Amino acid sequence: MTILLIEDEPLIARQLLKLVRQFEPEADIDGPLGQVGDVKAYLQKHRPDLVIADIQLADGVSFEAFEQVNLNVPVIFTTAYDEYAIRAFKLNSIDYLLKPIDPDELRAALNKYHRWQPTGTDFADQFRSLLHQLGQPAHTPTYKRRFTAHHLRQIVPVLEEQVAYFQRDELIYLYTLAGQKLVTDYRTLDELDELLDPACFFRANRQFLVSLKAVAGYQPHFSGKLAVRLHPPFQTVDLLVSKEKAPAFRQWLEG
Repeated sequence: MTILLIEDEPLIARQLLKLVRQFEPEADIDGPLGQVGDVKAYLQKHRPDLVIADIQLADGVSFEAFEQVNLNVPVIFTTAYDEYAIRAFKLNSIDYLLKPIDPDELRAALNKYHRWQPTGTDFADQFRSLLHQLGQPAHTPTYKRRFTAHHLRQIVPVLEEQVAYFQRDELIYLYTLAGQKLVTDYRTLDELDELLDPACFFRANRQFLVSLKAVAGYQPHFSGKLAVRLHPPFQTVDLLVSKEKAPAFRQWLEG
């Protein structure tokens, strides 16, 4: 039995790999893969027995790869809190798992796979139905709408609308609008910058990626810089935007 893992969040990918190895010790595990292009390339050459797939990846949605290769194997989806999508997954897949992944739910989903395995279900037809229900064109740009971070020795989900800003200080920290400071597993702000919606986030400088919701105001600073007041504040000091980036910041703020 071969299981393909598709997951672009490093923290969740490691947790998922550990759990699948625990529950399916005899299985060969490929991945985790985190990009649509990598998934497509893999599926063009290999046919796993089971896929455990995140939906939104770094460069699109996993459905894009499934549609292009006409996938006909069972899938356990992992997803954020989208009630409409969840209804579709319930009808057209083995199971769905909300993040953070609960080990007991993963075990139950794998058990369901083993019960379904002898039935000969045409999963290709199910995927065509799923894609029709979601109405998700393959070319539609997608951005990161939820993140994971460390909190009290747990991995917790953080929705985009809860993020105030990201800050680099050796590690990449996520600050929430509620004032929490959480550790992420991202390596650079450049990596995050490519995943975020530019209408909602601005790369202010080398240390900060700021959400529009966290900008409480700004005022001119010396040498053409801007002093941006954040909410919640960062160590009681304003965020400085360079003279070169000041026009782009004003334009971004005005929409």
